[in-house]
Amino acid sequence: MPELPEVETTRQGIAPSVVGQRILGVLVRDGRLRWPVAADLDEQLRRQRVHRVERRAKYLLLRCDDGTLILHLGMSGSLRLVPVGTPPRPHDHVDVRLESGLALRLHDPRRFGSLQWTRDPPEQHPLLLALGPEPLGPDFDGAYLHRRSRGRRSSVKALLMDSHTVAGLGNIYANEALYLAGIRPTRAAGRISAPRYARLARAVRTVLTQAIRSGGTTLRDFLASDGTPGYFAQQLQVYGREGQPCLRCGTAIHLLRTGQRATYFCPSCQR
Repeated sequence: MPELPEVETTRQGIAPSVVGQRILGVLVRDGRLRWPVAADLDEQLRRQRVHRVERRAKYLLLRCDDGTLILHLGMSGSLRLVPVGTPPRPHDHVDVRLESGLALRLHDPRRFGSLQWTRDPPEQHPLLLALGPEPLGPDFDGAYLHRRSRGRRSSVKALLMDSHTVAGLGNIYANEALYLAGIRPTRAAGRISAPRYARLARAVRTVLTQAIRSGGTTLRDFLASDGTPGYFAQQLQVYGREGQPCLRCGTAIHLLRTGQRATYFCPSCQR
């Protein structure tokens, strides 16, 4: 699944070719996404100029003259810029056609993505209304996490994965931040001290910043024929490394599964 750094990498990749462009129309080949694409999306977006491309959690926001297009990549979605008229591949569901002669094309094999147009402030949209602070924003720090955790018996990883607490911190980066902070993912959130939460907040920022930088340095051309964003080449410290030695102490990395989520940790370094 595209997580926050991947979405931010995508934002940085498409913005130079999208900002300032007028939308000439929207071609919907298959509108059966997570929620059906509105039948009047072409009418609503036609002649709108894109002023900014922003990110809120894992959502991309195309700020236009009279509203905002809220775009989510879902489980398998990606965006690429192609010349208008480029033959579609399977699962190329929507083209947003720009006056430059390029189209912003949504590719989504599993169809969990979405396109939502709103004329209201996007922060009031139901998809965004209840989101917590951005993990890279000024409202996210150790003191905030400590306040949110009081009285909670659920795990600290569950706290990080709660979008009402932190906006858009995905599973991979929650694992990585907890490892960097030396905190066991299964520890009860309410039993972690303020100093340890300060360390965890710093770790979250570090992990996300490094991931975004890595994505930025390996970003492929968004006009490339394969259209594959150059997500990340950074080395993950624990995620996906079950049974391999911890890079700090050499202890084998453990894996726990809760629901559909994989939790990786070092039983020696994380307490």
